[in-house]
Amino acid sequence: MNYDQARYGDEDRYEPLLSEKDTTSVDVDEASPLPEDLTRDSLELPRLSEPELARHYTRLSQMNWSVESGPYPLGSCTMKYNPSFTEDVAADPSGAVHPDRSDGTIQGTLELLYGLQDYLARIGGMDAVTLQPPAGAAGEFTGILVAKAYHEANDDERSEVIVPASAHGTNFASAAMAGYDVVELPSGEDGRVDLEALEAAVSEETAALMLTNPNTVGVFERDIEEIAEIVHDAGGLLYYDGANLNALLGQARPGDMGFDVMHYNVHKTFATPHGGGGPGAGPVGVTEELAEFLPSPQVREREGHYELYEPEQSIGKVHGYQGNWLVLVKAYAYIARLGDAGLKDAAAKAVLNANYLASQIDLDIPYGPFHHEFAATAGDRDAADVAKRMLDYGVHPPTTKWPEFVPEAMLTEPTEAESLDSLEDLADAFDSAMNDSTEEIESAPSKTTAGRIDQAAAARNPRLSWRALGEEE
Repeated sequence: MNYDQARYGDEDRYEPLLSEKDTTSVDVDEASPLPEDLTRDSLELPRLSEPELARHYTRLSQMNWSVESGPYPLGSCTMKYNPSFTEDVAADPSGAVHPDRSDGTIQGTLELLYGLQDYLARIGGMDAVTLQPPAGAAGEFTGILVAKAYHEANDDERSEVIVPASAHGTNFASAAMAGYDVVELPSGEDGRVDLEALEAAVSEETAALMLTNPNTVGVFERDIEEIAEIVHDAGGLLYYDGANLNALLGQARPGDMGFDVMHYNVHKTFATPHGGGGPGAGPVGVTEELAEFLPSPQVREREGHYELYEPEQSIGKVHGYQGNWLVLVKAYAYIARLGDAGLKDAAAKAVLNANYLASQIDLDIPYGPFHHEFAATAGDRDAADVAKRMLDYGVHPPTTKWPEFVPEAMLTEPTEAESLDSLEDLADAFDSAMNDSTEEIESAPSKTTAGRIDQAAAARNPRLSWRALGEEE
């Protein structure tokens, strides 16, 4: 198979594994201190030149889509481009600080963490922030545990958490993991919280309402002050899911809307990579009355000196040390570089880009006006099939089939980073895919490295290594 066939051929779109290329056998030293069942007599190692090795990994990278390849308009996920300077900052050798060092020897580290706590508190309108949770879902769970500790400290046992039908699945899971019964709240005809349904759902058992604003279909909860009043009058707390905070930066603050606790997705809002199994961060902000329940340790400043301390009624640790330090460095660098004006501009452009893209596609969008994302419907088409066909037009498709109350949903979020040309390419791909024949759509994708896969089978029977795949075959 020649290079062109390997890269472009319809039949042989495959890059061999290194083990399938030219290999050589290397004897292993018999004097190994390891147990016999953990050693081998020889190893089969690739015998490749440096150019061959570089081309192998380059070709693999070309088979994958990334935010460096083009937009990733997955609605609700906020897959924004992350500027490379934050990676440079996190890679600075001076940032490699051992977490067991004493407070007095890591004053610069603690100052940065303290500064990030302050940045996030001001952005969210909160009084205190913990940086410990290692991801957004962990932040949700932490926030609900803080709310639970608050109620218990007031001798107020509550058993329920209200979650809108449009919420992320992790909201339901976080509430259940914290020991609460989940009460699902239906959406109104306009896609927002149904106030009558909320009033019927709240009771003396309500510990919290978990809410995203703007919500999952991109519309702003205009009745947020009334929602907060209903929940607070019942003795509950209002929890803000920070998934859509990218739309609010510098424009509005959850704390000013009446939220008592919130989590921040630094991978969605503050320029750290999203997904892939790597480290994340999901800081949690709270109002003053909840600050004493935050995880330990917290960072504080006293007379120009920074120190770690344990809040009086802390729920304890939710992650090792002070959280994922280098991920937090990236978030700090991003916020510091953009400043107040830059963050506000990012949110404005995210909203503008979403509305412009929506105006350019020939699909029905049932709700509006919207902010940073919108839920279009594929109508009589299967949204997943349309999405796969969009791949053939050189773009990544949006989130499909969710939220469920939008039929054949295509939830789209272009973020602030995309140019006018990029948005128009996306719009062309939407319309072209929708106008293709049923046969073309149902057989797509046909121009990608991997063709149509059986998603259900892949999820139920994952092949987690190439070795397992070989043994199966």
